[in-house]
Amino acid sequence: MNPEEARKRAVMNLEAGEELAGCWVSPSIPGTGSYKLIAKKMADGVYAWAHFIQRADGRRDVVLRGTAESQQQLDLVVATADRNLRRFFGPAFGLEPAELTTSTLDGKEAPPALL
Repeated sequence: MNPEEARKRAVMNLEAGEELAGCWVSPSIPGTGSYKLIAKKMADGVYAWAHFIQRADGRRDVVLRGTAESQQQLDLVVATADRNLRRFFGPAFGLEPAELTTSTLDGKEAPPALL
């Protein structure tokens, strides 16, 4: 896969002047997968986020995207997603902060600009 194809398949890409703002992951939910929320801070100070399900077979499903004008708004997005997951699946299945690890489709570590 060439770099342009990889960028198109990524849930989020980091461009010049952008930085990772956070990554949150739920425990694996039987029959569903893990919910993940990733966010980046763009060069203009606005936060972009993506919330999705990582299926057991590696597929990403139901990708929701949005922006937050401040860290406080991003915190509200994360708290709302966490509260809803716990309400739907039980108290053990909320979002927890996680380190972001990326890999290519062939299992190699991906460059940090591919999320």
